[in-house]
Amino acid sequence: MTGPPPNHPEQPPIDVVLHEAGFPVDLLTEEQRVVLSELTPEELTLLLDVKSRLDAVGPEVQAHGEIAGGALF
Repeated sequence: MTGPPPNHPEQPPIDVVLHEAGFPVDLLTEEQRVVLSELTPEELTLLLDVKSRLDAVGPEVQAHGEIAGGALF
């Protein structure tokens, strides 16, 4: 006998999660969206983690680019 279904709310589609995280999903091709829609939960977590770390250093890198004219970056 099986038990009741797990009490987990349904997760939003990956494209919604990515959009909310700041990915420009509207600018992606259909093929790119398909690839992203097939990410495993672990891959999605990793992608979001990498993006958050890049965003965390973004202002510093952008400031260097503005000062140095982007020549080194």
